[in-house]
Amino acid sequence: MRFKEGIALKQLLLLIDYQQVIGSQEDFVLGLNEIHKIEQGDLSFVDNSKYYKKMLASAAKFIIIDSIPKETTDKTLIICQHPFEAYNTLVGHFRPTIPLTQNRGDYCEIDPTAIIEPNVIIGHHVKIGAHCHIQVNCYIGSHTVIGDHVNIQAGTVIGTDAFYYKKINDQYTKWTSGGRVVIHDHVEIGACATINKGVSGDTVIGKGTKLDSQVHLGHGVVIGENCLLAGQVGIGGKTIVGDRVIMYGQVGVAQSLLIESDTVILAKSGVSKNLKGGKTYFGYPAGEVTTKYKELATLRILSRRK
Repeated sequence: MRFKEGIALKQLLLLIDYQQVIGSQEDFVLGLNEIHKIEQGDLSFVDNSKYYKKMLASAAKFIIIDSIPKETTDKTLIICQHPFEAYNTLVGHFRPTIPLTQNRGDYCEIDPTAIIEPNVIIGHHVKIGAHCHIQVNCYIGSHTVIGDHVNIQAGTVIGTDAFYYKKINDQYTKWTSGGRVVIHDHVEIGACATINKGVSGDTVIGKGTKLDSQVHLGHGVVIGENCLLAGQVGIGGKTIVGDRVIMYGQVGVAQSLLIESDTVILAKSGVSKNLKGGKTYFGYPAGEVTTKYKELATLRILSRRK
C-alpha cells in the first residue's frame, strides 16, 4: 500500500503500542508493505529473528521489530512486543473495511462510456475506464482499478480479501488486506472468476490478457501482457507470470513462483517450482513436455512386461 503523500512516522506511532524508537520520528513513511512487496520508503515489520537479515537488507526505511538486532543498520526501528498486530492496526486504519449500503460505493470514477449491467456491486474508490462492459451480478471490490476496453462476464468477483493468515497461539489470525486489484486495458475475464486483492501490494492483470470462466487468482498475483488462462486455472498468491503465457484448463500453480514469458502449460498440470520461458510443460510436478511423455511411454512399456 502506497500513500498519496508521505506521512510523518510520529503520526503513525500514535496509532500503535511500542516501547522504543531507534532513529528519527520526523521522517516520512511512503507506504505500508509486508516483506515480499517492500518499496523504497516503506514501513514493514518482522517478528522472527531468522528474517531479521532479509528485512534489514530490504528497501524498507522503517521496521517494526520485536527486539533490537545485533546487526548495525540505518533503518528506523520501532521496538514493539507484537509487531504483526501493530502492522495490522496501521493497515486497517489507512485501508479500513467500509460496508456498502447501496450498489455503488463512494468516490468512484466510472467513465460514461462504460456499460454497467443490473445488479453489479461496485465498492468504494473504484475506477472503471472507457468502453468497459461489466455484466450482470459482478462484484467489484473497493480500490479496484480497471483500464479501458475491459470486458468482465457475469458473476465474476474481483477484489476479495487475501487468503492470508498468521498462526498465533495455535490459531489463525487474518492479515488485513491493504492491496488492490489493477486490471489493464483490453483484458477479458470470463464468468464466475475470482480475483483476490493483494495483502499489501497489488494483484495485477496485464494488458490484453484473457481469463476464462472460473479462473482464480490469489493475492498479489501478477499476470503479464497477452496471456491466456483457460477454465479452472488457479494461481497461488504472489506468483509472477510473464508475458504471452498460456495455461490450459485446470492448471494449478503454487504460491510465490516465477513463470517466465512465452511458457505453455498443458491441461491439469501442477506447477510447484519456477518455470523457464519459451518451453511447454506438462504433468505433476510439471516438467518439459517431451521428457514427461517419454516417462509415460516408459511406464506403459514396463507395465506390459510380465
